[in-house]
Amino acid sequence: MTYKDRLSPWCVVRHLPQSPGQVIARFRRRTNAEDHLRAIKQIAPTAEYSIVFAPVIGTAESEQPTG
Repeated sequence: MTYKDRLSPWCVVRHLPQSPGQVIARFRRRTNAEDHLRAIKQIAPTAEYSIVFAPVIGTAESEQPTG
């Protein structure tokens, strides 16, 4: 996961039948995710979306610089 993704823990997820779901967008703040979700629901009102908090939990090995 990139550094930019680690800074944006709030995700808008589209729920698809017979699949785990797809992350549509990532945001730093929940209010930004809610605004984006409102806009998406106007475009595609029949699709199911949710907002989830998905922080990246790294291991000590992956956080240490290499070299």
